[in-house]
Amino acid sequence: MISINNRIQAFVSLGKLLLAVGSNNIKGNKQVEKLNKAVVDSVNYNGWFIEDNVRYMFASIGNGLTEDNIDIWITSYKKELLLSKEVKTIGVVMAGNVPVVGFHDFLSILISGNKVLAKLSSDDNKLLPIIAELLIEIEPGFANMIEFTDGRLTGFDAIIATGSNNTSRYFEYYFGKYPNIIRKNRNSVALLTGDETDDELQGLSKDIFMYYGLGCRNISHILIPENYNFDRLFKVIERNEEIVKNHKYFNNYEYNKAIYLVNGKKHFDTGNLLITEDGSFSSPVSVLHYSYYKDIDVAGRFLEVSSSQIQCIVTASNVAKNAVVPGNSQFPELWDYADGVDTMQFLTEL
Repeated sequence: MISINNRIQAFVSLGKLLLAVGSNNIKGNKQVEKLNKAVVDSVNYNGWFIEDNVRYMFASIGNGLTEDNIDIWITSYKKELLLSKEVKTIGVVMAGNVPVVGFHDFLSILISGNKVLAKLSSDDNKLLPIIAELLIEIEPGFANMIEFTDGRLTGFDAIIATGSNNTSRYFEYYFGKYPNIIRKNRNSVALLTGDETDDELQGLSKDIFMYYGLGCRNISHILIPENYNFDRLFKVIERNEEIVKNHKYFNNYEYNKAIYLVNGKKHFDTGNLLITEDGSFSSPVSVLHYSYYKDIDVAGRFLEVSSSQIQCIVTASNVAKNAVVPGNSQFPELWDYADGVDTMQFLTEL
């Protein structure tokens, strides 16, 4: 079995490769060139995966895979990780809404000393296998710890499955008898005061538009004070005019716009985003929901009691617990677990 220190060092080295590709620094290194080719292949394969977004994700992952970050992350599990124990096979059903969205599960399973058996989404099946190849080149001991399958998952000891609220019911039916983490739909919310700086609003627009709003950490709903003045926010949103050049996004924008017009639903149209009052945290692609609050402390408590529906809270205020500042929703730390479920604790207690 690979020692924990060797596992850490392998991922640190992998992080440097991902960061190089994320920064578009692709010259003079065969490993980086291989990874860069995978970026191009994924872009040609999936119309939602534009090159800038894939590189942005690689940079985000690479920035997180430092030795210091990994040490901070695994400190509370270090005792369990140092124990010699039976290797478990962890089946993973990965989503494909944004590039390499299943990487954190892949990382957690391998860092914990277990084997990963992954079923990739057909929308995102180009990138992680190449990342795995490079990881094995860095640390050959991982060769027998990584397996991808196109078929039915069998022969696993525990399961991690990510999907929609609908698919989660099937996951619970098929995988309920195994130790499991089954994730459902979650959305991210921003709490605004009206006093945000231009830079903070620009950061918010990145949180809204990155990955075309398809990620669970994208802002799909904003809470705003009564009599909120939208003017500054609209001006910032309008600057993201490039987004409608993607035909898949533009088709969604046109479709939702037509529905709102036919149904007489009140909305704002910035030319690249439809903004409408709606209490739902979940919004369609190209749509941002908003709702009003009277008291910001009450709004903060509302978000706290709604935590089971929320992946991430973005705010420049200090009202909401565990919130991130605008522009940082897509840079989760290693210890920012999806759905708030501690994946490493789950894995080390198997």
